[in-house]
Amino acid sequence: MSSHYYEVALFGEFFSQDLKAILNRITLHSESAQAIHTHEIVFEPLDAQYLRDTGSEPILLRAKKELSEPNSPWELYSYLKPESARVHPEATVRSWATCQVIGDGPSFAAGLGYLKRSQFYKRGYAFRRGPLIILMFRQEQVDPKTQLSIPAHADTPWQVEVKTASPIQNTQENPLSHSIEAVLEVQLLMKGLLDLRRQDL
Repeated sequence: MSSHYYEVALFGEFFSQDLKAILNRITLHSESAQAIHTHEIVFEPLDAQYLRDTGSEPILLRAKKELSEPNSPWELYSYLKPESARVHPEATVRSWATCQVIGDGPSFAAGLGYLKRSQFYKRGYAFRRGPLIILMFRQEQVDPKTQLSIPAHADTPWQVEVKTASPIQNTQENPLSHSIEAVLEVQLLMKGLLDLRRQDL
């Protein structure tokens, strides 16, 4: 069994006219729900261009902070490429490393040798269902003058991520197949209303 930690996920998208029906169905099949407003920053290593020029894709570092919770810490996290669709055809499975940072997360990332590549905000809802978290949000751009979020346009699609709430190991007691089954249960619950699928990110 692998010593890696993984995220198992499915992804979907819908427009505002379906919001109420999808919100109701997810709420009905979840244990808890809360509003979210998350600031996310994507960093790349200092040698990112060199890596691309030599045929390698740099591993990006991401930082996020939940603005709706006072004093919430910055969380740094990173993914590797998803496992092959031949190995996991039903869901996105990718190695996932994460840690919390006390203090200024972006400055810490810069100290590790990373440069800010982009930033955005996510506003929407988070639901808990057993070991899963279901995120439903619209992405908001950043005002270059104030660095605050610009409310999403009415036509902006909603994005949905159904995924393991924390990194998991593939062990005999708790194999990855259990987490894949959990996200596929949500896929089945949403059938006919929301198409949840594997993505090669």
